[in-house]
Amino acid sequence: MGNLLKVLTCTELEQGPNFFLDFENAQPTEGECKVWNQVNSVLQDSESILTGLQGYKGAGLEIRDAIQNPSDMSLQERAWNSVCPLVIKLKTFYSFSLRLEEALKSLLKSLTCPPLTPTQHLEREQALAKQFAEILHFTLRFDELKMRIPAIQNDFSYYRRTISRNRINNMNLDIENEVNNEMANRMSLFYAEATPMLKTLSTATTNFVSENKTLPLENTTDCLSTMASVCKVMLETPEYSSRFSSKDTLLFCMRVMVGVIILYDHVHPNGAFTKSSKIDMKGCIKVLKDQPVDNVEGLLNALKFTTKHLHDESTPKNIQSMLQ
Repeated sequence: MGNLLKVLTCTELEQGPNFFLDFENAQPTEGECKVWNQVNSVLQDSESILTGLQGYKGAGLEIRDAIQNPSDMSLQERAWNSVCPLVIKLKTFYSFSLRLEEALKSLLKSLTCPPLTPTQHLEREQALAKQFAEILHFTLRFDELKMRIPAIQNDFSYYRRTISRNRINNMNLDIENEVNNEMANRMSLFYAEATPMLKTLSTATTNFVSENKTLPLENTTDCLSTMASVCKVMLETPEYSSRFSSKDTLLFCMRVMVGVIILYDHVHPNGAFTKSSKIDMKGCIKVLKDQPVDNVEGLLNALKFTTKHLHDESTPKNIQSMLQ
C-alpha cells in the first residue's frame, strides 16, 4: 500500500481528506531533492539549537551581585563577562529562527504551487511533508523549553541596560560588533514573545500568503488543514498509530497537529475554530485530552494562548470550554 495510506472516515466530506503519512521513513524523490537539501541544511542544526537552549543556565547570580554592589567593579566585570557569551548564544538561536523562516517558505511554495492540489502534493512529496512536520515539531519543542527559562529575558535586559549606559569601558565591548543596537532590538522583540519560534512561523506563513497574491489562499489553508487531519487520524486510530516504530512519533504527531492548527488560525480570515473550518477542532482537542497530561499541557497552552481566533464570537462555546 506504500508509505501513504488513504484513510476513509465518516467525516471525510466535511473535514477534507485524511492521510496516513510515514513520518518516520519518507525519503525524497528526485523532484523533491533540491528543496529537501536546502531545508535539510537548516534542520540538521535543530538538535544542537535545542541542546544549547536546554543547557542555558543564565547569569542571574552574577547580575544580582553586580546590581546590589554598583561600586564594586570586579562584580560588574564578572557579570558582564558572564552575560556576553550568553548573548552570543541567544543571537545564535535568533539567527536560526530566520533560517527556519526561509525553510518554511520554501516548503510552503513547493507544497501549495499549481497545478497540483495541496493534497496531491502531500501524496507525492512525502519527504517535504515530513520536513514541514519536523519544523513544527522543533518549533514547539523550542518554545516549550524557552517558557521555562525566565533567565533569558533577564540576561538580555541586563545586557541592553549595560550597553546603553556604557558603564563598563573597554570590557569586551567588541560584542557590539556581534550584537549591534539594531540586532539587539530585533532580538528583544523575538524573546519578548511567549512562544517566539511559533510567532516567527505564524508571521512567515502570513507573509507567504501576502507575498504570493496569485496563489489562492485555499492552497495554503488546505495544506495546513490536511496536515491537521493526518495527525488527528494517526493519533486516534490504533491501527495506524501502531505502525510507528517509536512512541516518540505520537508526541511528534501531537506537536505537528497543534502547530498547523495555529498556523491555519493565523492565516485563514475566519480562523480554525469556526463551524466552517476545515479542521475538526473538537476532535483534535479530544485527541490531545486523551493523552497523558504531562505530554500535552504545553500543547493545550499553545492553543489557548497563541491562536488568534479562539475567543471570537464565532467560536462555538463548547470548543472554548474544552480549552478552559
